[in-house]
Amino acid sequence: MRPRTELIVGVGTLLVIALGASVIGARRARPEDDDPRRSTFLAGPQGARGLADALLRLGVTVTRSRSRFAELPVRPDTDAVLAVLAPALEGTRSDAQHLLRYVRDGGAVLLAGSSAGSLMQSFGYDVKVTRDSIGIDDPDLGARSPSVHAVLTPALPDTGHDAVARDALVSVRTDVVRRTRTGAPVIIRVSAASGGSATLVADGALFGNRALRDTGAGELVAGLVVGRYGHVIFDEFHQGFGPSGSLGGAALEWSVRSPWGWALWQLAMVGLIVLGASAIRFGPARHVIERRRRSPIEHVKALATALAAAGGHDAAIQLQIQGLRRRLARGPTPPRAPAGPWLAELAANVRTPRARAAVGTLQELTRGPQPAAAVLRAANAVEEVWQDLTT
Repeated sequence: MRPRTELIVGVGTLLVIALGASVIGARRARPEDDDPRRSTFLAGPQGARGLADALLRLGVTVTRSRSRFAELPVRPDTDAVLAVLAPALEGTRSDAQHLLRYVRDGGAVLLAGSSAGSLMQSFGYDVKVTRDSIGIDDPDLGARSPSVHAVLTPALPDTGHDAVARDALVSVRTDVVRRTRTGAPVIIRVSAASGGSATLVADGALFGNRALRDTGAGELVAGLVVGRYGHVIFDEFHQGFGPSGSLGGAALEWSVRSPWGWALWQLAMVGLIVLGASAIRFGPARHVIERRRRSPIEHVKALATALAAAGGHDAAIQLQIQGLRRRLARGPTPPRAPAGPWLAELAANVRTPRARAAVGTLQELTRGPQPAAAVLRAANAVEEVWQDLTT
C-alpha cells in the first residue's frame, strides 16, 4: 500500500470515529439546566441561586452549609435561620431529632417541599401533593401570585420520626402565613416556647429560579426571611453537596453529563489514536552513524593544543591581569589604560612583601613572549595579590 493511500485511509478512519463519538455524546449528554435539585449552587430553572443572590442584595448574610445536622451549634444564633429547600436526600430520624433539638434550643428552621415532609412531620404537619395547581391567596401580589402543587395537612399522631420529641417543643402558637384560594394552608409557622420557630412551606418550587423570575414568589419567600433574620444558612448537604469528594471526581462527573465534557473526551480519544498510529514503524529500523560525544578532558586538551599552537600564552596572562583589575575597580566599568602603570601603582598599595613579589612577577610576565609555564605563574601571582587585598 502506498503512503498516500495509507494517509487517506487513516484520515477517513479518524473522521468516522470522531463522528460516531459525537453522535453517542449528543445522545447521552444531559444539559446542566435539567438538574432538579433546589440548591443555591445551581443557576438553572430548578436551582435556588437566584434567591441567595437576592437575599445578599437585600443585606442578608448567606451561608451554604455542607455539613450534617449533627454539627449544628448547641447554642443557635437567634438571628439566623436554617433553610432546607426540597432536599434531594431524604431526612433520617437522626436529622429530625437534631432539628427538633435545634428549635427547642431557640433556633429557627425553614423547611420546604414534599421531600422535606418527613422532617415536617416531626413538627406536626405533613405535605399533601395536589393533582392540579392551586393559586396562593395573596392580595399584595394579585395576578402575580404563584401557584402551588402541594398543601400542608396535620400529621397523624403516630407519624413523624419522633412524636415524643415533638411534644417537647411546648408550642406557643401555630400561625398560618399563607393559604390557597381554597383555604388550604401553604405556609405555616410553628413557634416554640424557647423562642425557636419552624416555618413550613408545602411546595419547594416557590424557591426555584423559574418561579422567582416568572411570578411573585420572590417577594413571598423573601418576606419569610427579610426583616426577621439577618443570616440564612442554606443546607447543601442534603442537596448532594456534602464535604466528601474531590476536584477530580467532580470534573469527571461534569465531563460525563456535559456536551463540552464529551467533546474533550472525543479529542482525547482522537489524540490517542493519532499517537498510536504515528508510533507504528513501517519497515526495518534504519541504521544511523553513531556519534560519540567527547569527554571534558578531551575538550581541555584540544583547547590547550590550540592555545599553544597560536602562541596565546601572553593573551592568557593579559586576561588574568585584566580580570584582577576588573575585580579591584571601584566603578562598574574598569579603565582600559595599559596594565604597566596600574601594576606599578598596585605595588605601592599592597601590604605584604609576598604580595609585592607577586606584583613584580606580573610586571615581569607582561614583558615579551612567555612560555606555557608562565600562565600558571601568572595565575598564582593574581591569587596572591587578591588574597592580600581582600583579607
